[in-house]
Amino acid sequence: MNLTKKAIILPLLILTATVSSCKKEDIKATEKKELKDSELPKNVLPKMKPLVNESPKLAASYVAEKHRRIDSFYKKNWPNNSMNGGFLVAQNGQIIYEKYEGYANLRDKTPITADTPIHIASVTKVLTATAILKLVNAKRLELDQKVTEFFKEFPYPDVTIRMLLDHRSGMRNYAYFTDRDKSIWDRHNTLTNQDILTIMATKNIGLEQRTGTRFAYCNTNYAMLALIIEKVTKMSYRDAMAEIIFKPLGMTNTFVLDFDKDKKNVAPSYKANRVEIGIDYLDKIYGDKNVYSTPRDLLKFDRARNSKSFLDPRLLAQVYFGYSNERKGTRNYGLGIRMINWENGKNFYYHNGWWHGFTSSYITLKDENVTIIALSNKFNRSTYAVRKVSVLFGKYPFQVKDVE
Repeated sequence: MNLTKKAIILPLLILTATVSSCKKEDIKATEKKELKDSELPKNVLPKMKPLVNESPKLAASYVAEKHRRIDSFYKKNWPNNSMNGGFLVAQNGQIIYEKYEGYANLRDKTPITADTPIHIASVTKVLTATAILKLVNAKRLELDQKVTEFFKEFPYPDVTIRMLLDHRSGMRNYAYFTDRDKSIWDRHNTLTNQDILTIMATKNIGLEQRTGTRFAYCNTNYAMLALIIEKVTKMSYRDAMAEIIFKPLGMTNTFVLDFDKDKKNVAPSYKANRVEIGIDYLDKIYGDKNVYSTPRDLLKFDRARNSKSFLDPRLLAQVYFGYSNERKGTRNYGLGIRMINWENGKNFYYHNGWWHGFTSSYITLKDENVTIIALSNKFNRSTYAVRKVSVLFGKYPFQVKDVE
């Protein structure tokens, strides 16, 4: 190679290396930049972000006093160690009270610990709604978008995503239209989310009431939302929930049940008399249920939902707006969250769950930054009584006798 060619090639090599280096630096800078959900590339999923360094740190004397009073409630609510599950109360993300007792599996005496995943039943709806809301925030779908835009065979043309979230679609519960008539479904076969959609599209399943006319809590709504998550993300519901919520928040003991793989490996549920409840044909449906989690993982989830990065403020306001007041009253339902709205202006946000023998309660006291969670795999309505603990933190007008 002569000197003239060397003089041309060497600067070109240097220029190429410099441009390549600059591109890499640009990519690194982009990766480090905190993008809003709406600014994300279309091939990147929005993700929940942990809420860290909450303040102020609670005083030791304050924690001790709250702990004493919550412990008194615990002993009265679940006498003789009758909970068989986990119970947690935290403020500003700091755990004030935590208790685990009983057995995940009574046959082999596997104890329930802080790391034992328990089926959270309809509290799953809060998580499904959260994934949908993150996708709305990222402009991958719209609240008032028709479900028929995602599934042409969907037979109810006026139903929107918002109506699925707030239970105003008018659809019938899938458990009711699949449990009696074999021409619709043979209960010897395990039902899937896609099966529900196909049945509604082909078996002339009528509406329970006209779309948009009133609130009617219905699991079918959230089974359809799970299918929409799959359609938009091009992933299974299980993987999408992990990518959007579980992994980013470090929810290491939370997962969507893989029915065929894990149905015999997860904690079973029991009747109040400790008789095990078996698996039935509805146990493969997800979105409305079938998430397993722990109180500690749900605490991480709750704090992330209360962070400023969760949603655009205009969208967040719609989440906590009541959509079910056909008649004047205090009980209401937002976008994936139950609520009680008292005339004194105090609002109570929560969601309960019940599936087989599993009972669950998730409470978020937004004004006081308090999280209350109870999960059990042995049927006991006392799980829902944990709302009474809220009176220890704010002026919630519950009539209580067992919280000192």
